[in-house]
Amino acid sequence: MGLLKEFKEFAMRGNVIDLGVGVVIGGAFGKIVSSLVDDVITPAILTPALKAASLTNLSELTIPGTAIKYGNFLSNIITFIIIAFALFVLLKSVNKAMKKKEEAPPPPGPSPEEKLLTEIRDLLKNK
Repeated sequence: MGLLKEFKEFAMRGNVIDLGVGVVIGGAFGKIVSSLVDDVITPAILTPALKAASLTNLSELTIPGTAIKYGNFLSNIITFIIIAFALFVLLKSVNKAMKKKEEAPPPPGPSPEEKLLTEIRDLLKNK
């Protein structure tokens, strides 16, 4: 029974639950970002390029005489770059917001009475 009790304490620890929630939310957010990139951004960027090349799909980009489909590879590279840039912008804005939150106003300076008492103390110390 000791092992089960230790496992229960481990599983119910706040960090483990927070991590689990983060993983679930991260997975859902990943699907949203993937859909945005695959269904909105990538077609908006690639449609003019595909029309210029007289193609309808990136998978049609192949090396003639081979089964190498470099179009899919290019699509995945573009998707990666877009996702990486979106995450960079998101994290940069979150870090900026956190920095503003952490910056507290400087503590108020000593009052005139405290300054005077400090000067008197320093003068007495020097005598």
